[in-house]
Amino acid sequence: MEMDEETRRLAEEVGTAINESVQQSASVAAAIERLREAGFEMELTLKLEIGLRPHSEDAEGDEEDNGKTVEFTEEDLRILRSMKIKIDPEE
Repeated sequence: MEMDEETRRLAEEVGTAINESVQQSASVAAAIERLREAGFEMELTLKLEIGLRPHSEDAEGDEEDNGKTVEFTEEDLRILRSMKIKIDPEE
């Protein structure tokens, strides 16, 4: 499947927004501080998987299936993997 620039940008935007939310979270900061007070340093690794698929006709009702498919190039997949975004092949 090939992902157009707009879709790629939107997927990156989601990843960035989630990362920023975690970094700015007062509850996450407080929990990390409690760990430090208990004598621990913390390393946090989050795994984010974003699955993309076109809206189904049943879900939208008014949308027509236009037969579009998304094809990813090897470069697309490499970039997505580097962002920890997993794309499952269609079944």
